[in-house]
Amino acid sequence: MAAVTTEQDNTEQNNTRDSVPAAAETPGFASPPWWRPFGLVQKGSAAFRRVEKQLARQPLARLAVAAPRTARWAAEVFQNRLDEPTAGNPEVKVTPSLIAHVALDESIMLLAMGPKRNPTRSEYERVGADLARARDILDARGFLDDPASYHQEPPPLVKPASSTGWALGNSYERISWPSGYEPSPEMPGVTHWNSFEANSTASAWVMRHSGKPRPWVVCIHGFAMGSPFMDLMGFHASHLYNDLGVNLAGIVLPTHGSRRPSSISGEQFMTFDLMNVLHGMSQSLWDIRRLLSWVRLQDPAGIGLLGVSLGGYLTALTAAHEPDLDVAIAGIPVSDLPGMYRHHSPRHVSERAVEHSVLDEMADEVLKVVSPLVVDPALPKDALAIFAGLGDRMAPPGQANELWEHWDEPDICWYPGNHVGYLRSKKVWNFVDRKLEERGLTVDS
Repeated sequence: MAAVTTEQDNTEQNNTRDSVPAAAETPGFASPPWWRPFGLVQKGSAAFRRVEKQLARQPLARLAVAAPRTARWAAEVFQNRLDEPTAGNPEVKVTPSLIAHVALDESIMLLAMGPKRNPTRSEYERVGADLARARDILDARGFLDDPASYHQEPPPLVKPASSTGWALGNSYERISWPSGYEPSPEMPGVTHWNSFEANSTASAWVMRHSGKPRPWVVCIHGFAMGSPFMDLMGFHASHLYNDLGVNLAGIVLPTHGSRRPSSISGEQFMTFDLMNVLHGMSQSLWDIRRLLSWVRLQDPAGIGLLGVSLGGYLTALTAAHEPDLDVAIAGIPVSDLPGMYRHHSPRHVSERAVEHSVLDEMADEVLKVVSPLVVDPALPKDALAIFAGLGDRMAPPGQANELWEHWDEPDICWYPGNHVGYLRSKKVWNFVDRKLEERGLTVDS
C-alpha cells in the first residue's frame, strides 16, 4: 500500500526536493580549492545525490534496492529473536520462501512509490493547513473526546437497483444505490471529495442461494481492488459460496472499482491528502452499514464481516458500530494509518511532512475519528479474529499486533508470507472456515 500517491509536475517537484547545495552555491561561502579534502568530499557528495535522484526516477533502478531492504528485514528478524516472542507477534522462521515473499512486497512498493508521487511544497502547506483546520473543528464539536459520535446512523437500504454479471466462472448480482453520504460542509476538502461524481453511487456484488435462509458474509476489499474479478478471487468466493454454503455481498469502497474518478482504483482514497483519507473512511463506514441494513432484510441466518488490508481496517471500524454481527475477521489489517504513512514514506518526505504538521500528532488527532484503535469493539472477543503475514511489508505485522492488543487478544492466525500470501495459504483459509463454523455461519451440505 503506497504511502504517498499524489501526482505532480516533475519540474515543480525538482524545485522542492531536499538537496545539499554545493558550497559555491551558498551565498557568502567561498568554494574550497579542489585539492583540499573538504572540497573533494563535498563535490563527491553532490554528484552522488544527482546520480541518486536520476536513478530514483527509473523503475528498474529502484528495484535494485529491494535486495538490501530484504536483507535488512532478515537482519531485524534475527535481532528480534533476542526478545521473547508473544502470541500476537511470534518468532519468525526465515526460510527461502519467506525471503522471496518479502522481496516481492519490497519490489512492488518500490515500483509504486517513485519520485513522481512525492508531494510538492504547496501540497505540504495545503494539507498541513487543512489538518489544522479540521482538528480545530473536530475539537470544538467534541468529536476528539467522543470519536464514535462523528459518524451518523445511515438510513436503511431497501430497494437498490440490480443487474447481473459473470466473473471467474461465477454469476453474480450487482446492486447499486445512491450513497447518500454527505460530509460536514465546514470540514476542509469537502468540495474536492464531492467532485468525484462516480463516487456518489455505491454498489456491491452479491452471490446468494435460493431457498432456505442462509448466513451472509459481507466482504470488504483492500486498496486498489473493487472489481468483481479481483474481489471474487481475493475472498475465495467460490469456496465460501459453494463449500460453506453462505451468501456473499462484497461492497465496492469509495473511489474504487466502478466508483473511481481516475484510472487507478482507490488512488484518491489512500493519498497524501489526509482529508481524502478522512472522508473516504467515513463514507466507507456509511456505505458498509447501509449494505448491512439491506442484508438484514434478506432474512439472514447470521451475518459476518470479512475484510482484507484496507478492508481489514474497515472491518475493525465497523465492528465498533454494529453490535449484532456474528463475527468480524480482519485480514492483513492496517490499524494505524498515520503510523503506516510514516513507515512507508521516504525519509525526506516524512521529515518535510512533520515540518508542515502533516505526519505528526496533528494527523493522529484528525484521523482519530476514523481509527479502530480508539473505539472499543461492540462484539464479544470470541466473535473477533485476525489473520496476518509474518513477512508482510505493506501492512507490517505491527499493525495487526496493535489491533490484536486493542481487541483484548482474540484468535489470531500468523502465516509465513507477504501481503497477498494469504491467497494461497491453507493455514489462513482453514482458520477462516473454522471461525465461520464456530460462529454458526456455515451450512451443512
